[in-house]
Amino acid sequence: MPGYWAEAGVFVGVRLAHNQEPAHDELLDSQGRMGGPWRRMLGTLLGLGTVNLRERRAQMDRGFADLGASALLAGPQSSYWRCDPIPFLLREREFGDLTAQLSQRAAAIEAMLGDLYGERSLLRQGILPPGLVYPSPHYVHACRGVAQKRHLQIYAADLVRGPDGAWRVLADRTARPVGLAYVLENRRAMAKILPEIFGANDIADIRPFFDNFTDQLQLLAGTVGEAPGLALLSPGHNDARWFENVALARVLGMALVEDGDLTVRDGALWIKTLRGLQAVHVLLRQCDGRYIDKLELRSDPLNAQSGTPGLLHAMRSENLVVVNSPGAGYAEAPALRAFLPRISEFLMGEELALPSVETHWLAHPGAQSILHASARDFIVRDALNEDAQPTIVEYLDDIARENLFARIAAAPDRYIATSRVAGSFAPCIGEGDTLEPRGIILRLYLVADGDKGFMPLPGGLARVLQPGDIAGGAPPTQALSKDVWVLREDSLYLGGSVNHALPSLPVKRLAGDLPSRVADNFYWFGRYLERLENAMRLMRTLLARLSSGAVAPHEMPEISVLCACLTQSAMFDASEINLTSGASLLALSQLTLSHDAGPVARMMGYIRDLIERLRDRLSGEMYMAISNDLRLLKGLRLVLGRSPRAPVGMLTDYCARVMAFAAMVSGYAAENMVHGGGGLFLHLGRRIERAQNIASQVRHAIDQKPERIEAGLVLALELCDSTITYRNRYINVIQAALVLDLVVADDGNPRGLGYQLAQARRLLQDLGECKDEEMIAQFDQLIVATTVIIADLLAAPDQAVAASQLRNPLMIIENGLGQISEALTRRYFALLPSKVTQMLGYAI
Repeated sequence: MPGYWAEAGVFVGVRLAHNQEPAHDELLDSQGRMGGPWRRMLGTLLGLGTVNLRERRAQMDRGFADLGASALLAGPQSSYWRCDPIPFLLREREFGDLTAQLSQRAAAIEAMLGDLYGERSLLRQGILPPGLVYPSPHYVHACRGVAQKRHLQIYAADLVRGPDGAWRVLADRTARPVGLAYVLENRRAMAKILPEIFGANDIADIRPFFDNFTDQLQLLAGTVGEAPGLALLSPGHNDARWFENVALARVLGMALVEDGDLTVRDGALWIKTLRGLQAVHVLLRQCDGRYIDKLELRSDPLNAQSGTPGLLHAMRSENLVVVNSPGAGYAEAPALRAFLPRISEFLMGEELALPSVETHWLAHPGAQSILHASARDFIVRDALNEDAQPTIVEYLDDIARENLFARIAAAPDRYIATSRVAGSFAPCIGEGDTLEPRGIILRLYLVADGDKGFMPLPGGLARVLQPGDIAGGAPPTQALSKDVWVLREDSLYLGGSVNHALPSLPVKRLAGDLPSRVADNFYWFGRYLERLENAMRLMRTLLARLSSGAVAPHEMPEISVLCACLTQSAMFDASEINLTSGASLLALSQLTLSHDAGPVARMMGYIRDLIERLRDRLSGEMYMAISNDLRLLKGLRLVLGRSPRAPVGMLTDYCARVMAFAAMVSGYAAENMVHGGGGLFLHLGRRIERAQNIASQVRHAIDQKPERIEAGLVLALELCDSTITYRNRYINVIQAALVLDLVVADDGNPRGLGYQLAQARRLLQDLGECKDEEMIAQFDQLIVATTVIIADLLAAPDQAVAASQLRNPLMIIENGLGQISEALTRRYFALLPSKVTQMLGYAI
């Protein structure tokens, strides 16, 4: 593809491959001269140099990767969102004309949806054939008669500019218009990476649009005397659009929920929280409307848990507004573009100002003749499925073409033919020393503004077409985008926030409004983080005893205890342990730390999964820090796996890095998270997990004959990271009561059992009105049990003998903690089926 020859100031036009018709070049006006805005911007960019520009592009790519901004559609492998540093420019007046025409089009589609789910005059008058309505998988029959003031609250359109310079609609996006969050992220990235061109251009601000959107959602709630309940319904963290759902919920100030978080009671929709039910008045739908209510609609074949029973009933009861309505996706049917001009005239009394790309429903008289006469200029598409793969007729051989025409002749109502379009061309950063012209598809967004029509987002997304891409059908799995800039001319008002009075809200400082699913995820995030750190501490302690290569006889009891602890932590398989061979234990340790399917990799995978589930509850800084460290640790683990026999120092260093990671996350949780809600359950999970680990490890360490108890006590201090504290208190005198007081009963030792129990009790107490007095009483009993252990030791005639008999009291405490964890799940998390617990097989 030819480049833009910047050094000569000449920009080479591009011709379409299939018909040699010159494509529109966005840089040039009708007389072939470069427009002023493009000249100013490109002059600044080219002044930076192509090497510098490519580095800026790499910085943007790294920034999106750090954010975890995945592509709009997931490909065979996860890919990150990408943005070309050269924006796409629209003059304000052109943008105003274009969005005014789109507003009319959106109003026509809204009227069509209202008619099809209401009076159906379009069908009765023969404007639309029933064969294009009822067979459509996106026509939701159950939505007929559902009270909904508006089916289309947010609308987007994909547009292409033809060789004549006129814009045409390639696709209407009405089901769940995606990309709004990426508009924000593109703009933020551009401002950060290329501040030079921001100062040279007067760009319309996109933030007021999101303020307006929030205001309109609040108005839709129609609440009087109470705060509007706004929620964004997401399919979950495995959805390709999870990043956008998180970012959009944040910018719009909405609760991010999944199907399992919701319930319908008395004709209203509620979020299930720790405190009880929280009302939802407006639901922004980011999932497929066909599966939104498993009671009345079909089940999602890919997700048996999808759908909230009774949701349509809540809509009929006029207690819930769904944005966009579950049946709005029907308006994306490709065949409708052939009928929309007549629909607009019939329902609105207006000619459609902005046409679609030339579209022929092949059941119309003469449509097949047009296709046969100019086959090379058309693609054939499914009439009802926007995401179906198009067929480029020109690329078919004679036999395949005849077979296609035969299928069309047998069922012409199932197919449409649309004109092949390449879109206009705009400059992109290439790999060489020149800028490259690439085809562009523009996506613009509008939001309903009460009864006033639609208000536009002064910006949008431009998708860069790659060689071989087809303009039509589902977007490619990996695409390059452009930020769209509307250059202000002080002539148009592009929107600002409206004044929308809300009732005074009560001050909230409790955790009760936290959805049960989120509390569950935070709790297990804390537990798995602690489990990982504990495993690394045990491994490091074992490796220190294997550094010489041989196992000395006096080290055998300690190594035996460590291996037992590692076995209980699911790090070692008891059948693979050879206590007499240091080389065998080293090989087993390396395999445990480095294997892709090993316990360390699994635990890190669980943590990775949980932070994705909790992404909307973590700050961007915390999420990026955790994600970056997990990627780094994975790389180090792969290095370990490639080393035939990694030295002990290398294994020990890896353990230390993992422990540092756990400490970093703990620091963020302690300093950046509000001490309530999710942070409370994260800390609670850590305290219970650590308490169980301490009780178990101390039990193993002192399960010795009385004459060996001193070595066990020293190991207990080491495992609880309390050796220095003990020496500062008691010099080198080892006595059972003193050691066990520090690691079992002392509520001031952050590595001791007593501290974990006291802190866990306090966290439960902090739940306020949601606290469970019975669980608090259970912690009180365990705390008393630790003090009884020390009292009995002090009263014993021989502390060594008494200490060697503490296996059962410590096991009772350990089991008691397991019972509390089960009670926590029943009390706080079992309000809904726990997908996390089922999927990961969490052990309690």
